[in-house]
Order: sequence, then structure tokens, then C-alpha cells
Amino acid sequence: MHVVVIGGGVVGVTTAWELCRRGHQVTVLERHSLAGNETSKANAAQRSYGVVYPWADPAMVLKALPWLVKQDGPLKMGMPPSLATLRFMFSTLRYAWSPGLFGFNRRAMLRLAKHSRERFLVLENELELNFDGAHKGLLHLASTPEALDGYRRTQRLLKSMDIPARILNAAEVEQLEPGLSGNGPLYGAISYDTDGTGDCHLFSRELARACEEKGVVFRYEVDVEQLLADDRRVNSIMLRCKDGQRENLNADAVVVSAGCWSDKLTRPLGQPLPIYPVKGYSLTATITDEQKAPISTVHDDRYKVVMTRLGDRLRATGFVELNDFDRSIPQARLETIKKAVRGRFPGCTDIDSAESWTGFRPMTPDGPAIIGRGNRENLYLNTGHGVFGWTLAAGSADVIASVIDNQEPAVCLDAFRPERFSE
Repeated sequence: MHVVVIGGGVVGVTTAWELCRRGHQVTVLERHSLAGNETSKANAAQRSYGVVYPWADPAMVLKALPWLVKQDGPLKMGMPPSLATLRFMFSTLRYAWSPGLFGFNRRAMLRLAKHSRERFLVLENELELNFDGAHKGLLHLASTPEALDGYRRTQRLLKSMDIPARILNAAEVEQLEPGLSGNGPLYGAISYDTDGTGDCHLFSRELARACEEKGVVFRYEVDVEQLLADDRRVNSIMLRCKDGQRENLNADAVVVSAGCWSDKLTRPLGQPLPIYPVKGYSLTATITDEQKAPISTVHDDRYKVVMTRLGDRLRATGFVELNDFDRSIPQARLETIKKAVRGRFPGCTDIDSAESWTGFRPMTPDGPAIIGRGNRENLYLNTGHGVFGWTLAAGSADVIASVIDNQEPAVCLDAFRPERFSE
């Protein structure tokens, strides 16, 4: 069967690999000149299998307003907010206040993350991929006793799902991460021992190369303008090529993995996908003193900044900003990220010379990704993973491939149903 995957980010490329592995003929359509060059470009670099949670968190709602007005607060919003931003926020509130939904969605996301880790390990054993990848765990620091108490509740949930996690005191944290020599308060941490790291952009490019060696066709610098469909199926895909020429591409099946741009393709077919571009920022710098740098991933709970070791580089990422597709990079955002790095790992890098980046995470208002069959018999969706696209990519690829092959997926997809936004 000829399957066209729309989107060459980490989710699209892993989907292409899984479909190729199962014997399908696969074509990937990507508007950039190479794979993994949008949301996957310079993200947090953590594969946080034990940390996944829904965006629509009732506890976060209470913290949102203080975070918005605090200078270093992790949540920001463009002012005045656009209608799209307001719709997204009100929809988020509705889901956050739906009784029992947060817990149901969180468990579903953790199950998918656990499966994703298993699929990543299989994939990495099959292929030699150079992307600064490792599985050395993640430390979520506690700068207050209250934060540590919250981690104990998280640990109990993870234990019930057979996901390893440990509560550490400050001395144990410093033993695991001896570079933690900053003046930031430290009462302990929760350690997600099986979590991983890796450069998502490099991974996407390496896996795309492996896909091409197996016969997958990647068509770069093409814009998908429209899915041409009748009431039953998608008949063809209208493309606009780099030279401006248009082309109709036929396929037996279509997988939409276009992140924040997915809705423009499916909404004309009566399949709304309320995906919002949640903006984030990162800094990437060469490590100048390895002894002072993190060994794996460390999350500073004060600023909600994630610091990850990528070979000889440090990647520091932060902020959740609701400002539509604004690509500007305010210096104030970068200064907060720098403050977090200096407060935890002083002297590990010249953070002032770091390369800055901003990108958009495709977030659904309730939190879970959109995975499953669309409203046409040959239309499939694997998109809307929010901040967890890198974490969930391998698991999502496996389950959508199972759906396409009419097999029972390894993970229950009730929380990820595409039609939940049409009900």
C-alpha cells in the first residue's frame, strides 16, 4: 500500500520508518529543505517518558495568573490575546474542570510514553543513529519542601504503573549530578531513572537517511495545499512545488503529521483539529568545563527550565507562551533561561554565546495527541503531541501503523481519539 505521510518532523519520520518496516511504500512530504527542521529543530532534548502529563491540568489553572504577571514566570501570553488564543484558553479551562479527565488522560499518556521508550530501544538497536542519544535518566529538582512532597505523590502514581522513579535527598542529587554547584535552593528531586536524552533534529535527519536507504521517498520543499476527497476517502493530495507548479499526488492512505499546520488540511473535510502553537525557547552552547556540566537532564523547578547534556553541548529550554505564530525572541526570555543555567551549573559553558531558537509545540486543549483514523476511510492522524512529540514519537508511530494495518494497537487509544473534538 502506498502511504503518504504529511510532515517530516520527528513524528512524521518515525511514522514513515514504522510503515516502511511493515512493508508499505511510503512518501514523506515536507515543506522544509530537510527533516526535523521545525518543532523538532532545537527542542528540550529530553525523552521524558515518566514526566508526560496533560496540558489541561486543574492544578496549573490556579498557578497560571501569577505566572503570567511574574517576570520570570514560565507562562506568557501575547497582549492583547488573539481570538485564537482566547478560544484555546477557554477550551483548556473546560477540559481542566471536567471531572476525572486529567487523571484518565495522564495515565493514557504515561502508557503511551512507556511503550514509546520500548520502541525507541528497539529502533536504536536496529540502526546506528548518531544523535547524542542516551538513557541516563532525568532529575526534577525540588527547590522547596512542598515541591518534594508533590513528587512523592507522583512517585506513587508511577509505581502503580510500573514506571521506575525515586525520591532523592539533596546529597543524593549532588552525587548523581556533581556539576550542580550553583546557589539555587535544593531539597531533593524525583529521579526518572529510565528517561532519555537526544538531539531530536539530528535523530530526525539520521532516521530520514535510514528510511531513504530502505526506499522511502522524501519530497522536500513542497507545500501541501489541500486534501482532495469525497465523502468516503481522500482521493489525492494537491501539492505546490518549489518552482510554483502544482501537482496532484495519489495515495492509498494519508497520514497527517503536520503539527501546528494539521488543522488547515483536515478542517475543510469536516475534521477540526484544535491544535494551538504553544511557543518555547531554547539556548544551545558548547560545554567548556565538563566537570561543571550536567550528566543527563536536569529540570529546575524554579524557572521551569530544562538543561540537557548533548555530547559536548548544553541545551537549555523554557517557557510556555501563547502568542500565535510570533517568531520573535525577546531578550527577557533568554535571560531567564541563562539565569537558570547559572543558578544550577555555573561555569559549565559560556551561556552568553549560546545559539537561541524559538519554535511552536502543537498542543491540543486537553493535552493528549490526536492519533487514529480520521473521518475518511483512508485518512489517519498522528499529530498534536504538544511538548512531548520527541518523547512519544516512536510509540505513536507504532500504534498508528497498527491502526493502518487493521491490527490492535499496543496501547488503548481512547484518550487520543480524533473525533473527540467533533462530539
